[in-house]
Amino acid sequence: MNQEILKKVELWKAHVKEEELKQIEQMDEKELEDAFGLDIAFGTAGLRGIVGMGTNRMNEYIVRKTTVGFMNFMVKEYDNAKEKGCVIAYDCRRGSVEFSKAAAQVLATNGMKVYLFTALRPTPELSFAVRHLKCAGGIMITASHNPPQYNGYKVYDDEGCQLIPHLADSVTNEVNNVTDMFNIEVRPYDELVKEGKILEINELVDVPYLEAVKTIPVNKVKKDNIKIVYTPLHGTGCAFMVELLEEQGYTVIPVKEQMVPDGEFSTLKSPNPEESSAFEYSLKLGREVGADILIATDPDADRMGIAALNDEGEYVLLTGNQTGAILLNYLALNVPHDKNACVYNTIVTSNIAKDICDKHNLTLVQTLTGFKFIGEQAKLIENTEKSFFFGYEESYGSVIKPFVRDKDSFQATLLLAEVASYYKELGKTLVNVLDEIYKEYGYYLEGVQNISLTGLEGQAKIKKIMSYFQNATIASMGGKPIVTVEDYDKSISVTNGVETPITLPKSLVLKYIYEDGGWFALRPSGTEPKLKIYIAIKDKDKASAEAFIENLKAEVMEIINKID
Repeated sequence: MNQEILKKVELWKAHVKEEELKQIEQMDEKELEDAFGLDIAFGTAGLRGIVGMGTNRMNEYIVRKTTVGFMNFMVKEYDNAKEKGCVIAYDCRRGSVEFSKAAAQVLATNGMKVYLFTALRPTPELSFAVRHLKCAGGIMITASHNPPQYNGYKVYDDEGCQLIPHLADSVTNEVNNVTDMFNIEVRPYDELVKEGKILEINELVDVPYLEAVKTIPVNKVKKDNIKIVYTPLHGTGCAFMVELLEEQGYTVIPVKEQMVPDGEFSTLKSPNPEESSAFEYSLKLGREVGADILIATDPDADRMGIAALNDEGEYVLLTGNQTGAILLNYLALNVPHDKNACVYNTIVTSNIAKDICDKHNLTLVQTLTGFKFIGEQAKLIENTEKSFFFGYEESYGSVIKPFVRDKDSFQATLLLAEVASYYKELGKTLVNVLDEIYKEYGYYLEGVQNISLTGLEGQAKIKKIMSYFQNATIASMGGKPIVTVEDYDKSISVTNGVETPITLPKSLVLKYIYEDGGWFALRPSGTEPKLKIYIAIKDKDKASAEAFIENLKAEVMEIINKID
């Protein structure tokens, strides 16, 4: 172990509490290198890491340091930031309550008004709260769908939007300017609450947020003609999703075992609605009660996954692209609009959105990956002739009305319930509806290959893989010629040797496009130690599409496995 790491370890040992010291002393050399070899990076999704002691871990010292940096950013970026204040919420994870209070103490001790939720609240409500309370920013303690050992710290601007890159860079600089994380002054929490410097809130925002969500319905539907099984996967959806749906007239059967907040996610292999295993309990309950749809929201309840009953009585798990296409198609058919109505998705979202938008006279705008870019667009079109119609991304997130500037599973769930009821009255399942969309626009199929690469070695491997693909000349993959390569890191698109600039902000993404519009892309995850390979193609039928995707995955993996 090198001397720099040893110095860090000794510094921490000299300052941490007794029980924290024991944690450090129990680490072996490899664990110490991973915990202290790097500083946890503040990225465009804030912080996310394993909970524990060390500079590359989530703990109260890192939270306090980051909060000082974020506070200094807000003071410089926004007028009267301390008077406007900051709102803080948290999810069910390890350390979430303690981290939220630590952040609140730092801000309040330094004279910034703090609004703190005192019970689990979803990320979309935090986004709403920033604008509703007219704050200078927001903090959400969550690691979304990561495994139990993770927690995180997401920050929001004064519009309730996650920070776009140049703002995130400013926060990073401010955080890096905090050189002594062990001597940050914090006054006792109870004193700050008693003096009114920390305002404990729940209903103050719950009521207006839910009233805004209730404006989502488009058509009057029967509602009692469907049964919905719902699970929050032990997360913040347990706060009021069931009550919301029931109040609207829907029949909801909750997965009781998973309605209990649990940061260990004890009934789950993964708390991620993208994974089929997350539906294990829902599928069992759905079969027992004869549910039409199964809905799962992730731990911070910004994303929604669904399974729908088909004609054979089996549940089909729908992807984020498929759910997004169903919702977009329904809105396009039922909500009056003109060409100034804008739909937003990302560069790794299925091309089917363009076909739907073209047919229904909607304008499609694509952004970089990350819902913050969609939230940014909602701000940019305010007070213009353009209007926000719908925003979604392939990773199970969507927003219908931009009173939330992030993904919102409450909006999405309420709309999806309406769509399911509407089509059941016509004798159709959501699977039937999806098939009809494919018949009209062509068979679109997407796939994502996640390559987990953890620790320092993993980070180095991801860099090597991306560097290889950036510098390699790849003329074909999966047996089909590639006509365009888009390098978002170099801001260049190359078609038949001709370069054109990409005007989106720089991002480490490579996208390879086929002549028929199909594509695949490589992108390191911004929130997990993974390299993600996205594939989106259009073919004549499902079997052909699935075969092509599997061949393409195998060919890409063969290249990756040879990179040292």
